[in-house]
Amino acid sequence: MARNTDNSTDNDARYELNQDSTSAGKGRPTPTRKEKEEARKRPLVSNDRAEARRQSRAVLATEREKQRIGMANGVEKYMPARDRGVQRRYVRDYIDARTSIGEFLIPVMVIVLIATVVPSPEVQVGAFGLLWLFFIAAVIDCVIVGLIIRKKLAAKFGADKVEAGLRWYAAMRALQLRLMRLPKPQVKRRQYPS
Repeated sequence: MARNTDNSTDNDARYELNQDSTSAGKGRPTPTRKEKEEARKRPLVSNDRAEARRQSRAVLATEREKQRIGMANGVEKYMPARDRGVQRRYVRDYIDARTSIGEFLIPVMVIVLIATVVPSPEVQVGAFGLLWLFFIAAVIDCVIVGLIIRKKLAAKFGADKVEAGLRWYAAMRALQLRLMRLPKPQVKRRQYPS
C-alpha cells in the first residue's frame, strides 16, 4: 500500500468543509420530544361528525369519478382485473374495429317488443322468429370471432402464451352495443390492431 505524504492538506480541506456545513445552522431550535408528540396528536374522530362525514364522502366521490373516467378512457391502472393486460387490449381493439351482428341484438329486441303489441298473431310470431334467427346468427358470429381471435393472438404472442378466457371476453364485448362498452372503444371502425 502506498502512503499519502500530503495528509495535512486533506485534513485541512475536510475541516473547512465541516466548518462551512455547521456554521449555516437550521435557524430554529430543535423541538423537544414533548413538542413533537403534541404535534402528532390529533383526534381519531372529529368533534363535528357531520362535517367529517361530508368531507370523507367528497373525497370518495372525487376518487370514484377519477376511477370512472380513467376506466372509460382505457387507463390501465383504473381498469378492473378482467380488462387489464396487453392481450385483452388487443381483443378489445379488434372487436371494436369490426361490426358484429351481436351488437344489434338489443335494438332488434326492442323492435320485437314493439311488434308484440300489434294485435296480429302473424306479426307476433314473425317477430319472435326474427329474434331467434338473429340470436342464432349472433351466437355463430361470436364463435367465429373467437376462433379468429385465438388465431391472431397465437400469431402475435405465441400459442403457448395466450391467456385463457379471451374468446369468452371477445364474445361478451361483441354482444354489447358499441356505445355501451366499457372501457370505451379506443379505435375506429375497420382500424384493426397490428
